[in-house]
Amino acid sequence: MIAILGAGGAISNELCRQLAAANTPFRLVSRRAAPRAGKFEGAQADLTNLEQTVAAVRGASVAFLTAGLAYDRRVWAESWPRIMANAIEACKRANARLVFFDNVYMYGRVYGAMTEDTPFRPVSRKGEIRARVATMLMDEWRAGRLTAMIARSADFYGPGVANGVPNLMVFHPLRKGKAAMCLASDEEPHAYTYVPDAVQALLRLVSDLSAWNQTWHLPTAPNPPTGRRFIRAAAEALGVEAKYRVLEPWMVRLGGWVDPRAREVHEMLYQNEAPYLFDSQKFSLAFKMTATPYDEGIRATAAAYLS
Repeated sequence: MIAILGAGGAISNELCRQLAAANTPFRLVSRRAAPRAGKFEGAQADLTNLEQTVAAVRGASVAFLTAGLAYDRRVWAESWPRIMANAIEACKRANARLVFFDNVYMYGRVYGAMTEDTPFRPVSRKGEIRARVATMLMDEWRAGRLTAMIARSADFYGPGVANGVPNLMVFHPLRKGKAAMCLASDEEPHAYTYVPDAVQALLRLVSDLSAWNQTWHLPTAPNPPTGRRFIRAAAEALGVEAKYRVLEPWMVRLGGWVDPRAREVHEMLYQNEAPYLFDSQKFSLAFKMTATPYDEGIRATAAAYLS
């Protein structure tokens, strides 16, 4: 039995789809249980509550921590350390292995490609929190108290990915005949992970005993497009004009006076002001799996919007 801690996000949704297709039993854990196809059972739990988390993991051999929280650093500071501590304790009691699906905020500003060996040098409050919870998990496996892994992706996109930045800022507005938006600059290359690739890789990783107690970058296509090129490719796939505007940092800061979400985005703009390069060669070499090329992933994502 596989437990998925956190429902409704892009990764958990795709995990459910691929596990159901493989006829693999799984338990989807969320604040509100929802029906899914396949050998599925739902469990309600608040992951900030230890006993509820323990009950949700009981009987599982692997737990995926894919929870998503409101994009608010205060919420993250309050909840993420507690969620990680609870997931660790629940997996210990169940003798289950833990997979943490992570992002790259803890790396901070990186000059060159991000790899699994990139040191944690966060330059944002949210990055500090992610560094803290990732370190909590690594300390457990280094001490031999838990079998676990961290799987990281770049910003992600793909069919049905409602909360992916490219989906929200490019595909969705273009499909509605509106202008797409690009954060900070349209001239810098920016890597994106295609969600079906990420989940396929996660399932490969958990089935390989040698992959545990490590950090892995999930397969992401090399030679990332600039914002301008990504938008033009999406517009062509959707059959619309490539209209867009660049949201410059001062515009995002100004928006923060009226929209708290803009304030949260502003501290992360450093990721869009310089090349955002994500290296997944470790995975590709170990598993001989290549990532979906950008043009192919963009066409598949556009097709989902047109269907």
